[in-house]
Amino acid sequence: MFAGEYASCRSSLWRNFAGHVVLPWALQGLEPNGRLLELGTGSAAMAAGTAARYPGVHVTATDLDPAMVQVAAARLAPYRNATAEQADVSHLPFADASFDVVTSFLMLHHVGDWRGGVEQAYRVLRPGGTFVGYDFTDAFVARALHLHDRTPHRLLHRRDLLAALATAGFARPVVSYGCGRQLMRFITVKPAEPVKA
Repeated sequence: MFAGEYASCRSSLWRNFAGHVVLPWALQGLEPNGRLLELGTGSAAMAAGTAARYPGVHVTATDLDPAMVQVAAARLAPYRNATAEQADVSHLPFADASFDVVTSFLMLHHVGDWRGGVEQAYRVLRPGGTFVGYDFTDAFVARALHLHDRTPHRLLHRRDLLAALATAGFARPVVSYGCGRQLMRFITVKPAEPVKA
């Protein structure tokens, strides 16, 4: 995460916008239940919005950066149904089939092995569980934002994300563009029954 993203994701303006506007758009009509894992939570704006909007859901918000985990933990402290933990999306420290929903909000492009992250999302989801979120596309806005970024990132293409979801084993993946094709949302499910060859 570069300095501009770091500052903006900690701002109160972003937290309010994320929880009330971005979250419903990103969830695409999904009403989460059970246990939800958020990958790369940053300041936990989306996780806090999820915990507030869905009090029956237990939110586990994760981030690789210990400093962001501290920020996220403070942000989630008022919610009994949310916790923050340090975790690497490429090697999630959770048991197989332990979550009902996995979310990824604007973070896959920060993961060098983002395909491995997709596979980890599949692994920790219970059969019938949903993987949902959004990210930048390899388009003007993301390229401009990352122009001076010295941290690793890999902007995504729709075809590559669809292929990675299918390779991981997800069923019925849908990837749609938003914000003038600068962003893309995705939603897909882990099959309730193993796919027969």
